[in-house]
Amino acid sequence: MFVPTKCFFTKGVGIHKDKLASFELALRQAGIEKYNLVYVSSIFPPNCQLVSKEEGLKDLSPGSIVYVVMARNETNEPSRLASAAIGHAMPKESNTYGYLSEHHAFGETAEVSGEYAEDLAATMLATTLGIEFDPDKAWQEREQIYKASGRIINTTHTCQSAKGDMSGRWTTVLAAAVFL
Repeated sequence: MFVPTKCFFTKGVGIHKDKLASFELALRQAGIEKYNLVYVSSIFPPNCQLVSKEEGLKDLSPGSIVYVVMARNETNEPSRLASAAIGHAMPKESNTYGYLSEHHAFGETAEVSGEYAEDLAATMLATTLGIEFDPDKAWQEREQIYKASGRIINTTHTCQSAKGDMSGRWTTVLAAAVFL
């Protein structure tokens, strides 16, 4: 059984005439193209430490099997705005699991998609912790309730957005949480 002890966030964008090559270029910009990526669901392990991308990449070797939570979006429509975001919510107790969320959308800025993903992760964590809240309230209001509860210590997100290439080439955006 493998339980990650470290995690880093990364993001990238790639543009190419071929859809797959566009994805490869986004992986390259994110710095994770040389690994065999295995997609996993969105539980942030207990006692897992967030590290910088640079520190995390030092622990990896080309060809390694690497577990990721990844959001990905692509378009070949000129000027179509695409985004991909990962949200993250951590409980106060480090020995309790947290949540990651994936969100991908069209027509949303990085800020909007990122906040949506962060909200989603925080809401999933809040429901498991039994924090009462009104789901119809705005994210900023619920964020204050979550943090005021003293049970959610941190929420964050990483997001990549880009407009589709003007000549119709594939544009791929991705955001990922990479486990070590």
